Amino acid sequence: MLKWLPGFRSGYMSMLMGQAQGQPHWLMPWFNFWINLQHPRAIGFAYFVAAVETLIAIAVIVGFARKLTYISAIGFSVMIWATAEGFGGPYTSGAADIGTAVIYAVVFAGLLTLLAYNGPARYSVDYYLEQKISWWWKVAEIGRPVQQQPVQQQPVLAALVPAQSAPLMPATSVLPATAGPVAPMDPAGLAGPGGNGAQPEPVTH
Repeated sequence: MLKWLPGFRSGYMSMLMGQAQGQPHWLMPWFNFWINLQHPRAIGFAYFVAAVETLIAIAVIVGFARKLTYISAIGFSVMIWATAEGFGGPYTSGAADIGTAVIYAVVFAGLLTLLAYNGPARYSVDYYLEQKISWWWKVAEIGRPVQQQPVQQQPVLAALVPAQSAPLMPATSVLPATAGPVAPMDPAGLAGPGGNGAQPEPVTH
């Protein structure tokens, strides 16, 4: 938010021109190009830098277009480091400060790596936009997320219900059929009317 203060706009060009001083002569064409490009419209570029940094901050916080945001933030940080911070230089004996913008670039590269490793983030705007817009994963994810397929439940009703037993046959159906009612036995032990009707022959001496 400090980039929206009047002090940043008023000192924007002086900061850029001050970083060009003391740089190696073979880098001077690079700095002269950016100074000549922005000097006539310094206020506009100052607003542009403030707007880009604000949009990046909001997108990172809410998780909007994370892949595009991280890649853009890396490029923007490197550009700031190579111009307004003078590549962290000029490097002199004992200099240890390489600049802050390049640190931001490393941080955003780490976030991009985590994005590729973890995949979709549930608590982000991208998570809900991917469910509504089929192509949104192209600007939000490193690779296309795997669609979660519902797990098909195997039918368990057949396993819970015991197998139906075979129908019981009536008892009369398994008994052997008889020719008729059994006649009572006579004292001689031969069948009566139901037998063969033969009488015993008398024994003669």
